[in-house]
Amino acid sequence: MSIEDSGIAAQKPNRRVRRRTEGDVEKCVRILAEVHQRDGYPVNWPDQPDEWLSHACVWGAWVAELGDRVVGHVSLSRSRDGDLAPGLWSDRNGASRALTAVVSRLFVAPQARGHGIGALLINRAVKEARARGLHPVLDVVASDTAAAALYERLGWELMATVEQRWSPSQVVAIHCYAAAS
Repeated sequence: MSIEDSGIAAQKPNRRVRRRTEGDVEKCVRILAEVHQRDGYPVNWPDQPDEWLSHACVWGAWVAELGDRVVGHVSLSRSRDGDLAPGLWSDRNGASRALTAVVSRLFVAPQARGHGIGALLINRAVKEARARGLHPVLDVVASDTAAAALYERLGWELMATVEQRWSPSQVVAIHCYAAAS
C-alpha cells in the first residue's frame, strides 16, 4: 500500500518520504547522534557513522521530511553476516535467505516523533522489498521496546528472541521480526 493509498498523505501533507541523497547523509548523522544520546540507538556508536548508514543500503535508503526538515531514515539491503532474521524466516519457510530483504538503520528525530514518521519509513522499505519479490525482515535489540511496539503495531511477526555475541564482553538479546505476508 502506498502512502497515498493509505490516506496518510491526505491527512498530513507536510510529511513525505523520498530517496536519500548524498547531501542528506550529514543531516542523518546529526539526527542519529541525537537518537543515540536519547535512546541508545545504535547500541554501539559507529566509528564512521556516515559509512555505517551507507553500508546498509544496497537496495535503497530513504529519508522522511516533516515540513522542509529531514527527520528520519531507513534502509534496505541483502542479508549480511550477523543478521539473524533472514535465517529464521528462511528456515520457517523452506526458502533461501536470498529471498529476504533486511530493513535497517531506522530512526526518527526525537522532536519529530508522534507524526507517524517511523511507519511511513517502514512502509516505504517494505514496498521496495515487495517490488523486488523479497520478504522484509529485521533484527532489533530487545531493549528497544518502542521500536518493537511499532513493528508489532504495523503487523510484523516476532519470530524469535535470540542472544547474539557482539564482542567478547557483549551479549545482546535480539528480537527477529518478519513483515506480515
